[in-house]
Amino acid sequence: MLSNLAAAEPLSVKVLVIDDSNTIRRSAEIFLKQGGHEVLLAEDGFDALSKVNDHDPDLIFCDILMPRLDGYQTCAIIKRNAKFAGVPVIMLSSKDGLFDKARGRMVGSEAYLTKPFTKDQLLQAVAQHRRVA
Repeated sequence: MLSNLAAAEPLSVKVLVIDDSNTIRRSAEIFLKQGGHEVLLAEDGFDALSKVNDHDPDLIFCDILMPRLDGYQTCAIIKRNAKFAGVPVIMLSSKDGLFDKARGRMVGSEAYLTKPFTKDQLLQAVAQHRRVA
């Protein structure tokens, strides 16, 4: 009986998008909201760390190249905190290099999405990697 109730509920996910580009943040927000998800936005790593702590997102998209605190550092800090270690982090980058993907895995990211991304790619990543309560 419980499984039927869970299946009937919408699969809304609380997603944090961290990117210093306003265009990328807004595109991701529109795509994710169209997919029925709750969206939080952060423009850099420091902003993101306070939002992770305050809002406990189910999934995080994190740009790599950002001022002050880059995506690798941001991901590593999030993953070192026991409370948030289980939150999937998907790195976002315009670079599609093997080294970048490997470095993302080393700091704890679950996946890597190349920019520019499509609505389908973003929503598929959410469906595949969202934290299950």
